[in-house]
Amino acid sequence: MSQSASGLAPEALFLCSLEFGLLLPAIFFGKRIFVEDTQRIQNHFSKGLRDGVPIGLGYLSVSVTFGVMAVAAGLPVWAAVLISMTNLTSAGQFAGLSLITGGAPLFEMALTQFVVNIRYSLMSLSLSQKLSGGIRTIDRIFLSFFNTDEIFAVASMQEGALGRRYLWGLALIPYLGWSGGTLIGAAAASLLPDRVASAFGIAIYGMFLAIIVPPAKHNRAVLGVVALSVTMSSLFQWLPALKGVSSGFVIIICAVAASALGALLHPVGQEEEAAGAGEECAS
Repeated sequence: MSQSASGLAPEALFLCSLEFGLLLPAIFFGKRIFVEDTQRIQNHFSKGLRDGVPIGLGYLSVSVTFGVMAVAAGLPVWAAVLISMTNLTSAGQFAGLSLITGGAPLFEMALTQFVVNIRYSLMSLSLSQKLSGGIRTIDRIFLSFFNTDEIFAVASMQEGALGRRYLWGLALIPYLGWSGGTLIGAAAASLLPDRVASAFGIAIYGMFLAIIVPPAKHNRAVLGVVALSVTMSSLFQWLPALKGVSSGFVIIICAVAASALGALLHPVGQEEEAAGAGEECAS
C-alpha cells in the first residue's frame, strides 16, 4: 500500500469520471444511425430482467474480488463502490486500481482506460442500429453507459428492434450485481485477515483464464493474440531495458500491438462476428 486511503481518493474520483468520456460517440452519433424495425420490437421489461439475471450473478462474484482488492490496496469503501457504480468495467477497474496504488500520473490512467474501454463506444454504436425509434436521447445516454460485453452479446442476438424497456430490464440486474458485489467485498475486506484478503487477488487471474482459455482452444487467432500479449508482457517484466516502463503503458503497448497484429493477420468477417456473438450469448 503506497498511499493512505484519503490520498488515493482523488485518483479514484478521476477514474470514476473517465467512463463517461467514452459515451460521446454513442450520444452524438447513435441517433443518426439507428434503424427502425417495424415488423417486431422487443420491448418487455420482464424479458430483459430475465435475460440479465445470469449476467448479474456472474458479475457478483467478480466484483466481490474487486471490492476486497480495492480496500486492501488502501481505497475507502465508498470510493471502491463509487468506482464500480460509475465504471461498470472489470478490466478497466482492475487496471485502474493498479495504476492508482502505483502512483501513476492521471494522463497515464486516462490513456490506459481509453485503450481498455474504447470497445464500449464501438459496441454502443453497433447496438444503436437495433434501437427502435421511440428511444429518447436521455435513454441512449444512460443505456450506452450500462452497455457491457455480455449485455451487448445478449441484446445483439434479439430478433427485431429493441425498445427501451427491454434494455433497461437487461441492464438492471447486471448493474446491481456489479455494484452490490463491490459493496459486499469492500465491506468484508476490513473483517478478513490480511492473508485472506490478499488471496483474493488470485481470483482475478482465474477469471481471465476462464475467459481466454475456452476460445483459445478452438481459435488459433485468439491463441496467437493471447500468446503474443503474454510474451510481450513477460519481456517488459524480465528485460532490464524494459523494466522501467510503467504498468499503464505496458498494458497499452501490449493490448494495442497484439490486437492490431491479430486484426491484420486474422480479420473477422461479419458472418464470423455474428456467429461469435451467438456463441457468447449461448454460453
